[in-house]
Amino acid sequence: MLLTAGTLTAAAPGARADGARTETPVKSTSPVTGVTESVVRVKVPLPDSAGPRPAACDWLSYLRYRSAGGPAASADADRILVAQPGILEGAGAFDSVARNTVTRAAEQGTHIEFWALDRRSNCLEDRTGIASGDQHTAVDYYYRGKQVGGRTFGGFAGNAQLGWMAKLGIEQTVRDQYDLLSAELPSQAQRKRKVLCGGHSLGGVITGYFAAADFDGNRATTADAGYNQCAGYFALDTTVSTSLADLSGSIPDDTNLPDIGLGYGVVQAGLDSGVLPRTLTAPVLLNPETMTLLGIAGLGALNDLEGEADLPRYLPSGLNIEATNRFLFAKDTAAFLTGTPSVKDFRLTNGAVLGALLDDNSVPLAFLQTSVGFFDGGPIADKSFPVANGGDQQAGPYGTAYKAIPDRPQGPLYTWRNYDRVGDADDPGYRSADGTPFTVAGEEVTDVRQLARSLAEQPLDFTEQYFPTKLVTDIQLSTSPQVKKLVVHPEGLKANPVLTVLAGEGLLAGRVPAELHPVVADGYQHLDVLTAAPVQNNGRPEPVSTSLAGFARSPR
Repeated sequence: MLLTAGTLTAAAPGARADGARTETPVKSTSPVTGVTESVVRVKVPLPDSAGPRPAACDWLSYLRYRSAGGPAASADADRILVAQPGILEGAGAFDSVARNTVTRAAEQGTHIEFWALDRRSNCLEDRTGIASGDQHTAVDYYYRGKQVGGRTFGGFAGNAQLGWMAKLGIEQTVRDQYDLLSAELPSQAQRKRKVLCGGHSLGGVITGYFAAADFDGNRATTADAGYNQCAGYFALDTTVSTSLADLSGSIPDDTNLPDIGLGYGVVQAGLDSGVLPRTLTAPVLLNPETMTLLGIAGLGALNDLEGEADLPRYLPSGLNIEATNRFLFAKDTAAFLTGTPSVKDFRLTNGAVLGALLDDNSVPLAFLQTSVGFFDGGPIADKSFPVANGGDQQAGPYGTAYKAIPDRPQGPLYTWRNYDRVGDADDPGYRSADGTPFTVAGEEVTDVRQLARSLAEQPLDFTEQYFPTKLVTDIQLSTSPQVKKLVVHPEGLKANPVLTVLAGEGLLAGRVPAELHPVVADGYQHLDVLTAAPVQNNGRPEPVSTSLAGFARSPR
């Protein structure tokens, strides 16, 4: 049975009467007020050649953020920032940076909009359990087959159910963006004047292909060229390019990515037949079953940050969940292999559970790291699995931060010290065995409460549970004739002004491309460029949104 997405809502006032567009207001508990959010869905069917798919997958979706004091119509906004998400990432991940940017621009007298795009494959996600607002209800819905509001979860889709995704490569992805922009802003001249195109991580590469694309099949006519849909480009911990070279560490080695040495034709035939995996997964965190846990953990922290968590014990046992728990909570190789002690042996608050899943001092996957604070409340030890702290081993896919783990099973209640309390007088100042502080105030930038809200409160997911394999293999096979032909206007990459904002401890740490004159956000990890709090520990405004707001006023 194919997994279906949530029921489309009725059109908001002002929506098109033909039923091809819906816009629904989103309620938010964000402390960043003065921003109006809505979820927009536009019907843009796939070609019949894509094959059978859920009806919801013929719609494109995005989160629309605008100034509450600004114009109601997008066409009347001063600028519109359109953001492509990174690998395994959904529109909900942009919530904080979108709100911060819209607010900062309004303070400067500019009314902008920020559109956080959901790729078409996000149509498969079912938010019903998380939207219930109760953590136990969510677990029961996704993992125990219990109904919510009369609805039963259809299950996590397998490879055989996703034949249509064999066609979701870079060509369809940039076409989706073009079709969405054309539907929402029919005037090409207006798009060229007002739209800023960009993205985070892989979104920078997608933006590069979009800029170089031709959408009417005639190279001589350029009004339809990608670069003529944008007034400028922005790149968040990435670069605007058509290569994955700057995204080292963004794809873990243990994913099921096919061998591109087989060549484009063989890889495509394998995707079409189902011999090769149509979505990118890995046993730890990177599969629909475990990525759903991020939203559920966020829900617990959102409802009761300081309360003692029972999520590790309430979850049913299973291979993916067990592998993820061991990977994140194993102090060393022996603990990983034996499962002792396990996360169930520790007392943790809901905030500590969420921190363990996404903080840079815990999760050993660089592209999933944020800087939301640190453990507190009991003894802390170095985490030597999968690599030990110190030396050069922290480079690459594991990030630059020392990894830590609670060290007293059956002991005290471990709490979470939020980003803005690191370095306070009551901070224990935990240190690694070699004397290095695990963290300092300047390296903590994201509010754990707002991270929880982005994970649990958004109608579109923070993650992308079904990431199309073809989107990566196409880019990896960029020199093949089938992909090379998509770069019709290579000059488009340099046809508009570019703002590059890099995380100081992100994927390009230590190899910042100086020729791009980037803004570097010191202390930031890869996800922090999306999730950072509006005011930092140094008392200064958040630099990513400040730079975006300035760029929106006048692309350089």
